[in-house]
Amino acid sequence: MSAQIESFFDADSSTFSYVVHAGPHSACAIIDPVLSYDPRSGRTSKVRADEIAAFVRTHQLQVQWLLETHAHADHLSAAPYLRAQLGGRIAIGEHICQVQKVFKTVFNLEPEFHLDGSQFDHLFSADECFQIGELKAQALHVPGHTPADMAFVIDGDTLFVGDTLFMPDVGTARCDFPGGNAHQLYRSISRLLAYPPATALYLCHDYPPAGRSARCRSSVGEQRAHNIHVRDGISEEAFVQMRETRDRGLPMPVLMMPAVQVNIRAGELPPAEANGVRYLKIPLDNL
Repeated sequence: MSAQIESFFDADSSTFSYVVHAGPHSACAIIDPVLSYDPRSGRTSKVRADEIAAFVRTHQLQVQWLLETHAHADHLSAAPYLRAQLGGRIAIGEHICQVQKVFKTVFNLEPEFHLDGSQFDHLFSADECFQIGELKAQALHVPGHTPADMAFVIDGDTLFVGDTLFMPDVGTARCDFPGGNAHQLYRSISRLLAYPPATALYLCHDYPPAGRSARCRSSVGEQRAHNIHVRDGISEEAFVQMRETRDRGLPMPVLMMPAVQVNIRAGELPPAEANGVRYLKIPLDNL
């Protein structure tokens, strides 16, 4: 039975989330779900997550996995909310521990915050195989954007690539976050683009130029022919020079500070303080 894919777009963060399943009544995986957050008011919203939950319930799917491609810096994860509503296990790559170590120091998190990834239900090792019901899946370690990035291969012909690649007219992910590395990103992308040309690539983000709407799907062949950063014929050295020069001029994502400190907790908000209120920290002059 082939995979069926439903996409959900959060325009505020330009993020695509997905439900992957094999038809009504089957097991499913939810990939990169978004918890909306308004930085002006400090309020969260479950509107996008509830759209996913409604789809799952309408099609009578059983949530087996809530998959994170990495600890996102541009949106908060809705994984724990959806797990409470629908069940399933929250999973990410095992190198999340490296990211946690860096950001526990940046945010001076509470001593009880562990650096072993235990906030997640499962940590994928590199190239680990797993199942989504009857669908075969594999978790590929594709570092570069961050040390913990994963791509998920479904039935050998569909790839969820997270932030490694964008649409060909947009290019590739930045590498200037802590632990990012442009050489690693080039090699990770090269691994993904070694799949057959017809292989479908589902992206985590799209930032479309004027004149086209947001798209979530590309292909290996399309990327190899047209990606403005890594199409065929662009060397690793040329890519690294371009990427590092470009990254030096990019502003930090608007939601990086709230998003990372939540997402390294598997999407859980920080513990409430003595007054019963949860707080996010904003380090000053520290990044």
